[in-house]
Amino acid sequence: MVLRMTQSHFRISKAVIPAAGLGTRFLPATKATPKEMLPVVDKPAIQYVVEEAVSAGLSDVLMITGRNKRPLEDHFDRNYELEEALSRKGDAGRLARVQESSDLATMHYVRQGDPRGLGHAVLCAEPHVGDQPFAVLLGDDLIDPRDPLLARMIEIQEREGGTVVALMEVDPAQIHMYGCAAVKPTGDSDVVKITDLVEKPDAAEAPSNLAVIGRYVLDPAIFGILRKTEPGRGGEIQLTDAIQKLAEAEQSEDEAERSGGPVHGVVFKGRRYDTGDRGDYLRAIVRLACEREDLGPEFRDWLRSFVNEEM
Repeated sequence: MVLRMTQSHFRISKAVIPAAGLGTRFLPATKATPKEMLPVVDKPAIQYVVEEAVSAGLSDVLMITGRNKRPLEDHFDRNYELEEALSRKGDAGRLARVQESSDLATMHYVRQGDPRGLGHAVLCAEPHVGDQPFAVLLGDDLIDPRDPLLARMIEIQEREGGTVVALMEVDPAQIHMYGCAAVKPTGDSDVVKITDLVEKPDAAEAPSNLAVIGRYVLDPAIFGILRKTEPGRGGEIQLTDAIQKLAEAEQSEDEAERSGGPVHGVVFKGRRYDTGDRGDYLRAIVRLACEREDLGPEFRDWLRSFVNEEM
């Protein structure tokens, strides 16, 4: 109990973004370009994720990378030649946009090396994170900045301790594509207590239609569990399996087992853009472009005309 109270008093400041995947669903575009650098309108997808972390008050960002991911580091670094060229042209607008990415946060990088799943990627963050709670943001899920999911998750973690997972209701026929949570209600309408997690269950065996989406606020106890977690589906170390063990331990009468704290879920009902699928990636670009003040009016007019012509 003392350990949980001590950890909950940490102000969360660190975000971990796993970015070592190969992006095979977007080949050949991702043969030489990391999938995280694919543009969503006029910014790479990964920049939206870093901006979300910063908006939630996380100023320290660690990216877990792999081979051929150097463009990620370059994007968040200064490009003095480009900045000088824009400055000479007097192009203050583009200069500000170029400098924005390098000024967002304090960026760190570590290579995963052997890609053994999301759980292994999170474990690679242990030397940087230490004994503090931290956030994990997956790059395939873009959360609309008008719906501050991560800030709400951090609020719940700082109040309750332990781990907080983002959940979203999905069509039961699609639950086999996600980790799925068994839950109990709490005093907050958007917060549940997680009692069990199942990775990609068959629809008939799923405990609910609440799917785990790519945002987590984790207690550092997760590292000790990940080190002991055997590979699961696909021969990979699954983060869901480790969080499930935290939820299971919380129901134990042994105080030592419960030291990682409870596992809560925030049920998200806002706007989420899935960029991990080609069709959803295109839909995300259209939605975001339509909502831009500088692009939206003209683009929406063109889109209406195009749809009418096609019909």
